[in-house]
Amino acid sequence: MKSTLPGYRSDRELFDLMREGLFSAVIGDVMDVMGHTRQFLPPEIQPLRDDMIVVGRAMPVLEADDFGGGEGPGRTGQDLNQPFGLMLRALDDLKEDEVYICSGSSPTYALWGELMSTAAGNRGAAGAVVNGYSRDTPGILKLGFPTFSMGRFAQDQRARGKVIDFRCTIGFGDVTVRPGNIIFGDLDGVVVIPREIERETLEAAWQKAHGEKQVFEAIKGGMGAQEAWDTFGIM
Repeated sequence: MKSTLPGYRSDRELFDLMREGLFSAVIGDVMDVMGHTRQFLPPEIQPLRDDMIVVGRAMPVLEADDFGGGEGPGRTGQDLNQPFGLMLRALDDLKEDEVYICSGSSPTYALWGELMSTAAGNRGAAGAVVNGYSRDTPGILKLGFPTFSMGRFAQDQRARGKVIDFRCTIGFGDVTVRPGNIIFGDLDGVVVIPREIERETLEAAWQKAHGEKQVFEAIKGGMGAQEAWDTFGIM
């Protein structure tokens, strides 16, 4: 018997279900079958701690290199000439269960740190996923704030880059990230679920995750790999 995704009345209930019953591999697998084959962020994006899980709706942030402090595209030149550009405004605009997901700059400095984690946590944000490095690692780990990055590197962004827009569509590796997309990340990677297929994706992922448990028990009990595939269609 297929297991169906339990009912939920809010994003918070949905995200709790996902955190408890799903994982990045099964979500990616079902989107592959649906023809959405480029939904994983680059493999170097990893959690700061193995048990960290991030799940929430994307609040995309566009970062750009700026070694000279000059104006560039964005909301206004005056805003962009402030330290960090629009970064502080972006942090203050975070909503409950949103993920600060940032890309656009070269991977030569830290895009996330302890004070940012504290500010985001105060607003009920679900985590941070950055296409670059994070720093202040002991402080972030003490907070337990879900943070996914290319690794640990203390060099600051202030003299090297700035946020030039937020709540905009961004590119992150091969993935297009739009505001409101569901972000799910665990030890095996970070996957982006487009809004238009989220219900179908999550229902199929829930069924597949339940089926994989059955396959595991069958193989553990001695069933061969081919027989398991022929029986369940899952491997």
